Amino acid sequence: MTGSPSSSAAEGTPRDLDSRAAAEGTPRDLDPRAAAEGEPRDRDRTLGPRAAAALVFGSSAAVLVVEIVALRLLAPYLGLTLETSTMVIGIALTAIALGSWLGGRLADQVDPRRLIGPALGVSGAVVALTPAVLRSTAEWAPVLLLLVAALTILVPGALLSAVTPIATKLRLTSLAETGTVVGRLSGVGTVGAIAGTVLTGFVLVSRLPVSGILIGLGALLVAASALVEWRTRGWSGTPALALVVIAGALAGAAAPGGCDAETKYHCARVVADPDRDGGRTLVLDGVRHSYVDVDDPKHLEFAYVRAIASVVDTAFPAGEPIDAHHLGGGGLTLPRYLAATRPGTHSVVSEIDGGVVRIDRERFGLRPEAGIEVRTEDGRLGLRRLATGSRDLVVGDAFGGVSVPWHLTTVEAMADVRRVLNDDGLYLANLIDHGGMDFARAEAATLAETFEHVVLVGEPADIGSDRTAAPDGGNLVVLASDRPVDLRAVQKALDGRRVGWVTAAGDDLTSWIGDARPLTDDYAPVDQLLQPSGRRAG
Repeated sequence: MTGSPSSSAAEGTPRDLDSRAAAEGTPRDLDPRAAAEGEPRDRDRTLGPRAAAALVFGSSAAVLVVEIVALRLLAPYLGLTLETSTMVIGIALTAIALGSWLGGRLADQVDPRRLIGPALGVSGAVVALTPAVLRSTAEWAPVLLLLVAALTILVPGALLSAVTPIATKLRLTSLAETGTVVGRLSGVGTVGAIAGTVLTGFVLVSRLPVSGILIGLGALLVAASALVEWRTRGWSGTPALALVVIAGALAGAAAPGGCDAETKYHCARVVADPDRDGGRTLVLDGVRHSYVDVDDPKHLEFAYVRAIASVVDTAFPAGEPIDAHHLGGGGLTLPRYLAATRPGTHSVVSEIDGGVVRIDRERFGLRPEAGIEVRTEDGRLGLRRLATGSRDLVVGDAFGGVSVPWHLTTVEAMADVRRVLNDDGLYLANLIDHGGMDFARAEAATLAETFEHVVLVGEPADIGSDRTAAPDGGNLVVLASDRPVDLRAVQKALDGRRVGWVTAAGDDLTSWIGDARPLTDDYAPVDQLLQPSGRRAG
């Protein structure tokens, strides 16, 4: 049959086009725009496969470094909560999606060689300035903190994420290799993100301050920008960006910090009490965690600590040494109190943050002979290492921000607490809740699944004995045991310490718990149950 060929046949397949271009003498490595003008791409001004992979790897790693460090930078002002983590992760993912889309689109419209250097350089400048900008905003314009924080994550994250599609465009020389190039660079980017996560979590945070990590990363990005500009287009304006990094370093040093020490998990400060020479308050991520009088460990400042001490003094013979385990250390207020009031007491403390332990030794005068053994470990894993029936007392006082770590609140965790206690042992836990007290009710229900006796100690308005008042929220103490405790004696001790708290047990506690659902390893929405309206831990 004769006739005109179809349009698709006339145009040819992609492979035919590639072959035709070669047959007509058109170089396969022409820049698209340069090709239109008949100018071949300068091979000395493009990216080789290793350079492209290195750029994609490094930029993807940098996005994760910024994301993780931003969490620590914001913790002193927003708290280290699930909401804060979710916000930062969400912004970072938005930046990755936006950068990938815009980078790919721009790479099709503009010579990619004009994009990759500025993307690295501008992101480096923003990253270097981030510590100074965020801390200054938190100090002088806190109402803008969320907006500024979002921008300091979104802008560098989007620019760095744009590097992958731009580098991919530079490496594509034939439709026949599209899948290989895209797949290779996508995989390299994922490996880079993993490397950035591991490097930050296991190396950088434990060895460098947050501001040092971001300023150093900013400097590396600007240096990479200068190198790429020289390699692809010759020198351009990157020296100006280097000046921005220097300015960021100086501003970061001068900006308000808020930390005496940056530990693996916290921004830590030690605040002296102007009314007591030996008084020190340990502040972690903006929350008061412990008060210690280094000269008088019997002095107890926080109401919840006085409440726990009142129960312990009532439940065990006066002055008799006990074996105790503490989930969470902080300033070690209770272990110090037990050592001072019950000579011979052995307290084992599971404190996950080694930086806090260093503060205990260097700023709070912890000595090895005090009968306090501090283990740098997760509290639940620490429980598993204890022998069955080996403890008279277990104290739960671990917090991440204003929330008890969820895995220390469940039926399974409480079963392990019960295992390590002897028959007369007590479990005492410090809780924080607000509003409807949904978390505290759920935790009381959880303990009732494991222990025969459960008692709640707190403000009258919070635990329901004063029906005319709305709950204020704050600290509560829950007591659980398999033996009864003399609640009249406990109340007398509370009154003697002027705590102002009352107890709830039996039918009153059952009514207060209501239909609250016990927490399990499979269902423990602790952060969602909390309704934060304050930021006090003591």
